[in-house]
Amino acid sequence: MPMQIRLHWLVAILLVVTCTTIELRGLAVPGTPVWYVLVVTHFSCGVTVFVLMIARLFLRWRHTSPAIEPKPAKWQTGVAHLVHSLIYLLLLTLPILGVYSRYLGGKEWFLFGLPMPFAEIADRPQARTIIGWHKTLAAFGYWLIGLHAAAALFHHYIVKDNALVRMLPWLNRR
Repeated sequence: MPMQIRLHWLVAILLVVTCTTIELRGLAVPGTPVWYVLVVTHFSCGVTVFVLMIARLFLRWRHTSPAIEPKPAKWQTGVAHLVHSLIYLLLLTLPILGVYSRYLGGKEWFLFGLPMPFAEIADRPQARTIIGWHKTLAAFGYWLIGLHAAAALFHHYIVKDNALVRMLPWLNRR
């Protein structure tokens, strides 16, 4: 479980960086070094999130999570499973769409400062469609992750169970 907790918070930090860099990109002049750093950081963090989510899926498959005490209502467990599934699906889909749109764009692009392959014959209309889906799903992700955080706070402060504390190793365990 400690590795799952570490990966959870590492992904959370990378998501903050990913979202911040793409939002700040709009303030930078396109083509400037600052703009490139923001874009490459966004791409690189997004791909890293993808890799870490694969690792998280593997760990979830190999290890069960500790039970929430007291046991939540069945509807809460069902909603939690649905939200977690959507978050996993989203955090696996967004990087795939982002990378594929870059590939189809037919222009040079970078991950971790390294040049990535791109289509010799660009399909920019298809790339724009895919990046449109990427943006739409990312906006949905803000709401979904907000719901996830609100539910954790609800469990901690209203229900007073250990759902949040299980994921916060720096807090005293009840």
